[in-house]
Amino acid sequence: MCRIEGQKSKLTVMGFKAGALGDSRVEKLKSSMMSRSRMKLWMMRATTSILLWTCVVQLMILGETWGPRVLKGWPSCFSQESATAFVVNSSPEVPARVLPPKRVYKNNGYLMVSCNGGLNQMRSAICDMVAIARYLNVTLIVPELDKTSFWADPSVFQDIFDVDHFITSLRDEVRILRELPPRLKRRVELGMIYTMPPISWSDISYYHNQILPLIRKYKVVHLNRTDARLANNGQPMEIQKLRCRVNFGALKFTPQIEELGRKVIRLLRQKGPFMVLHLRYEMDMLAFSGCSQGCNKDEIDELTRMRYAYPWWKEKIINSKLKRRDGLCPLTPEETALTLRALDIDSSIQVYIAAGEIYGGRRRLASLSAAYPNLVRKETLLEPSDLMFFQNHSSQMAALDYLVSLESDIFVPTYDGNMAKVVEGHRRYLGYKKTILLDRKLLVDLIDQHTAGSFTWDEFSNAVKEAHAERMGNPTKRLVIPDRPKEEDYFYSNPWECLESSNEDETLSSSI
Repeated sequence: MCRIEGQKSKLTVMGFKAGALGDSRVEKLKSSMMSRSRMKLWMMRATTSILLWTCVVQLMILGETWGPRVLKGWPSCFSQESATAFVVNSSPEVPARVLPPKRVYKNNGYLMVSCNGGLNQMRSAICDMVAIARYLNVTLIVPELDKTSFWADPSVFQDIFDVDHFITSLRDEVRILRELPPRLKRRVELGMIYTMPPISWSDISYYHNQILPLIRKYKVVHLNRTDARLANNGQPMEIQKLRCRVNFGALKFTPQIEELGRKVIRLLRQKGPFMVLHLRYEMDMLAFSGCSQGCNKDEIDELTRMRYAYPWWKEKIINSKLKRRDGLCPLTPEETALTLRALDIDSSIQVYIAAGEIYGGRRRLASLSAAYPNLVRKETLLEPSDLMFFQNHSSQMAALDYLVSLESDIFVPTYDGNMAKVVEGHRRYLGYKKTILLDRKLLVDLIDQHTAGSFTWDEFSNAVKEAHAERMGNPTKRLVIPDRPKEEDYFYSNPWECLESSNEDETLSSSI
């Protein structure tokens, strides 16, 4: 019995210890369950907050997109009106941008375009392609820029132009996308696309009758050349005005290019008036044109080799003297200096050279520098760090020159290339700013006679001034030459349809 009682006593003690251990575990379990409950509650609150903020953001986006139609009248603590007021109050110097309403139309397909040439040739081509896409009721894909020409500039559209502004500012005319929808994009990547070059100087009816059926058939058509593919004249007024709207409004340069352009203009303005001289005397220009006036034998040989090196420059054998006599060569720096002096251009004015590297360097610029000692270039006005990101990007460099050319007191091109023509037209649009359009055929004849001693300086100067009295960018109508579009006035050099000051009583064309 003693053993039994002892065992009971032992069991009792053990039972007491076991009970105490059980209570401890219960307490721990309760504590763990409470902490888990708190964790779940915290996670639920966090998840709810995230969902609420997501809903708010989505509603704000819907409010911006569908506000006028769907959310009108909905109670909101952050309406479009209050958002606009907030922007205006916080940044009074930057007014809120009002986007035009989207144009609704049945989409006939997609138009892809690859521009060719330099910056200003591509610029005018983009204007043409927008007008064509609008007329055909198709969706335009943001144009591809030329990367394979002589300049080999790797820049894409958004490196030069403000792509968002381009798309949104034209949305009331035509739908523009950055890229094709995924399904069509895959087809293009597999080479399943219809590609063709449109016929040069075509009427808009050509695109309606020939290109539109192809777009409807293949859904996507790629135009692989865009230079001068729309006729200068005879187009509907709506087409002409849209070309202007794209050129003067939709094609803004990127903020970086615009800011650097303003800096160059500010530096020039600090020292007074300035003239932009578009001196087309770069090596590629001379090689392409075959013009070698003033060049030595080694330079002529070098230019000839370069001309033969590029197969897409079709004209190989060129008579430089004959071409110069016909006014088809850019003026040399020496001829330019004589012309500016004869026109009584103030020798103290700043002369900004908008061009690439002048062939022959300082030797060829000596007479121009002597006559106009305040010669400047973007490379001399800016720090190397300013131009660091523009190196080897000729189109971006040309964009800077374009901006400075628009703002100059006088603009003088020595050759009627694409930049000269497009800047001329843009300056007309800005109020017929002084643009001296040199008559090269007459000038080289006068210069040769003066050099030979046939004219005194005064006689030479008077003849030059008289010849250019009406060649200062004055209001006029384009010269139209039926069936010879290359010889008539270029639309973008004088888009009179878009200029308020154009005289409607003048005859539209002069026939030859």
